[in-house]
Amino acid sequence: MITAIRDARPLGGHAPIDVSIADGLITGIHPAGTLAAGEGVIDAAGRWIMPGLWDEHVHLTQWAQHRRRLDLEGASSAAEVASIVRDAAAEAAPGETIVGGGFRDALWPDAPTAALLDAAAPDHAVVLVSADVHCAWLSTAALARYVPAYAAASAGSQGAETADTAGAVLASGLLREEAAFAVTRQLDGAPDDVLDRWVDEAAREAAARGVVGVVDLEMRWNRDDWSRRVAAGFDALRVEFGVYPQHLDRAIELGLRSGLDVADGVRVGPLKVITDGSLNTRTAYCCDPYPEDSATPYGVLTVPPCDLEPLLARAAEAGFELAVHAIGDGANHTALDVFARIGRGGRIEHAQLLRPCDFPRFAALGVVASVQPEHAVDDRDVAERFWPGRTGRAFALRSLLDAGARLVLGSDAPVAPLDPWVSIAAATTRTRGDREPFHAEQSITPHEALTASTRSLVAVGEPADLLLVDADPLTASGDALRSMPVALTLLGGRPTHSAL
Repeated sequence: MITAIRDARPLGGHAPIDVSIADGLITGIHPAGTLAAGEGVIDAAGRWIMPGLWDEHVHLTQWAQHRRRLDLEGASSAAEVASIVRDAAAEAAPGETIVGGGFRDALWPDAPTAALLDAAAPDHAVVLVSADVHCAWLSTAALARYVPAYAAASAGSQGAETADTAGAVLASGLLREEAAFAVTRQLDGAPDDVLDRWVDEAAREAAARGVVGVVDLEMRWNRDDWSRRVAAGFDALRVEFGVYPQHLDRAIELGLRSGLDVADGVRVGPLKVITDGSLNTRTAYCCDPYPEDSATPYGVLTVPPCDLEPLLARAAEAGFELAVHAIGDGANHTALDVFARIGRGGRIEHAQLLRPCDFPRFAALGVVASVQPEHAVDDRDVAERFWPGRTGRAFALRSLLDAGARLVLGSDAPVAPLDPWVSIAAATTRTRGDREPFHAEQSITPHEALTASTRSLVAVGEPADLLLVDADPLTASGDALRSMPVALTLLGGRPTHSAL
């Protein structure tokens, strides 16, 4: 356990300090040189000291699995994906399901089809999960294995309309929203001890990037997962886990509520409700139609207000904080209306596309904007195509802050990497590499981005969740932020990462 840090530079140009630590808390801030060297004392050697970072929106089990799946992020067409799958099939074990992730098909010149995957891997089932996780592309063999109802419907046993829909799915291999989620849940089939080991490895890598805590919004019954992991020795991060509507009754019967500690370092987080889809999948619920023919021209509102309002009211009455996934401007407006009617604040996860009238409502209603800035970099071209003429209010962090909203930053891993420095860089620069910033007027300052990525201060009485970094994040360039060297991560005064 660390008892003190000597000669550290606070952010903001203040004079170097020594920091004393006891029982997981900061117990003193002193001028540099006050504390003597000794056992348990870290010499920061002039490095910058700052609070530990939180990722406010992750899917940790999916992220742990995604890192082991076939990487499709760079594919620019369906044909290129098929080529990657073909190469993977040549190395796969007989009968193995080939699982990939990270494809973005919204701007592809060709259409995904099940036949493409069938030809690429004739002896394997293939399941490919989109980067936004709201779509899955399956081969015919995978559809038969994971969604047998589609094969039955296509044979005409469930009525002509159902058969037509199933036939379209069998041709494209594409599943969206709940149908896609149902398949990805089946892919979580690794034994618990294997998944737990992968999660532990991912968490330790996150700690090496300065992460001290995450809000885990995995679509599972998370209480048992996290209790088991802590009992087995997990101690890399603080965790708040979400509860989904399908588990709400069970959670209430067990007396769970937000803020309740269920294991060392693990507590219950919010009720999470998904009310629409995503922009890349063209299922985000928008006020204006998408600029292409579609069976759902405005996207998909998966939980209408008549269902959302009693659900949130019941969860709030049971002691749950409220987190509503809303990406389209229609979904955000609807969610804010419901928050207003129940008289409770909460969080909107993503708040990606917004109507001008809704910016001030976040502060007025006490609704936090839980945003993922790297999505602005990844989805800028998708936004220009499918939300044209309105992109100045897409990922509009500056407008939200100026309207008084509170921001918290996250990654939505596996949609973006579980690395808050990536989110901070995207929030402050609105770009990656040499490309011009995407609506630079919506950038926020490094200080604002760090505030939205931390939950504590370097101050007496605060948790000793602390970082030492090798560069000043308030003056670093975007590229330097993305690769920020983290020398030390402390969680309650205990090192979870050290490169000293």
